[in-house]
This record gives sequence, structure tokens and C-alpha cells, in this order.
Amino acid sequence: MRIRLACGLRLPINVSLKPRLTGYARSIRVQLLRPSRNRSLRIAAVLLAMLPASGFSQFTPQMTGQINSQSGTTSSAPETAAPPASSSGTSNSSSAALPTAITAPPGYQLSANDGIGVEVFGEEDLKTTARLNSEGNASLPLLGSVHLAGLTLTQATTRVTDLYARDYLVNPKVNVTLLGYARRRFTVLGQINKPGSYEMPETSPGGIDLMEAIAMAGGYTRIAAPERTSVRRHLANGADQIMRVNAKRVERGQTANFRIQDGDSITVGESIF
Repeated sequence: MRIRLACGLRLPINVSLKPRLTGYARSIRVQLLRPSRNRSLRIAAVLLAMLPASGFSQFTPQMTGQINSQSGTTSSAPETAAPPASSSGTSNSSSAALPTAITAPPGYQLSANDGIGVEVFGEEDLKTTARLNSEGNASLPLLGSVHLAGLTLTQATTRVTDLYARDYLVNPKVNVTLLGYARRRFTVLGQINKPGSYEMPETSPGGIDLMEAIAMAGGYTRIAAPERTSVRRHLANGADQIMRVNAKRVERGQTANFRIQDGDSITVGESIF
């Protein structure tokens, strides 16, 4: 191409009207040389080939990168957050049930260290468990220390009902139950396999049989003399009573059974021969 100047001179200038194509554009140009059945596709290819080299070079790395990154991602359903845990599962400690009551024998009287349960109908705050102290008193809500030793369960219920009705409640309905007997112990000495102090079962508040007490202590030794058994018992007046018992005859059923009470001390004699 020659350019004519104002002075009449013509300068040859090598200017190519065809823009330099990048590698990607050259591949498009090769595709143009091939026959194509789609006329619109050929027109689009021509337009891409005519873009300036600088603009096309910027388009290629940026746009292709975005296209590749978008095509690499997969659509997923939106995650739903789990509903918060309900706080309605909290329990009220005052409404907890009392321990299982023990069926006391008829006419049983409460004594020191017995465990009791007290319920007032419609008054959950007054529900409580207590153990009688050494003086026979139990600590109850609002009432404080109440003496219950020596009373049957029916009498104890009446006393607690009267105390609540006197100053606090109108026509209260009270129930007093026995939850556990006081720890009752006895001692076995002499010709016995396991001498020592033993605790009576709670199922036997009135005491246990002599033969049951000896069995709990491991039975007789080989030199024991069951017919020479003695029982020492503390009386209410502070004196001690010593009773001679022929345990051999008791075991054979020849004499009436002998009951061991709380605090008794059994001594099994030794055979002379």
C-alpha cells in the first residue's frame, strides 16, 4: 500500500489489513476453510476472526475460565436447618414419685431411724421423705420437727394432718408411709463360724428367729453345744436380762421358736466332751 503525501511523494508502507490472529483464531480460520452446512455458524466464526488480537486475547483466558468454573459446579438443593430441640422435656423435681413403701405389719409403731414418706394431696411442695432421728422426730416442710416415734402409721397420719390444718391448710389430705425400717442389729458370739455383729433384714421389723440368726453367722463349729445357748437382752429400764435357750430343741421343733430382737447378744456354748 502506498500513501500519497502533500508534496507529491508516495511512501510505501507495509500495512496489512488482516489482523494477526492468535492461535485460537487460526484454528477458527482453519474451520472456515472446511465446508459447513450451518451458514449461521460460519458467520459467527467470521466475526470472531475479525476481532482485534488484543481484545480476543483478553476474552480467551478470562471468559473461558469463568465458563469452565461455572460448568464444573453442580447445582444442589438448599439445605434446611434442623429445628431446635424442644425444651419442654424438663422435669419438675417436686413432682417426682416417692420411693416404694414397705407394708408394715399390723400395729407397727414407728421408732428411731425409721424412714417415712409424707404426701399432701394437691401440695407437691410438701411432698418429702424423712428419717426419724434418735429422739424419734422427723423434719417436715412448714412444720419443722414432729415427734412420731411410738405411733402407728395411721396415728402419724392423723397427727401430721392436724398440724397442717391448724395453721396452714384447709382440710388437708395427708398420707404417711413407711419407706424403711431402722437398722436393727444383733451379735453372735461363742462357738460360731463367723462371730460378729449382723443387721436384721428390713423385711423382719419384729425380729428374726434364733436359727436364722445362727445361720447368718455361719452356723455352729464342730465343738459347739447348741443346747447351751444364751441370749442377753437390754430392757427398757436399763437392766440386762439373760435367757437360756436350748437351740438344739428349737431346731428340732421340740420347743417354741425364739425371736431375736434389736440389740440382742447370742452366745453359743462349747461342748464339754
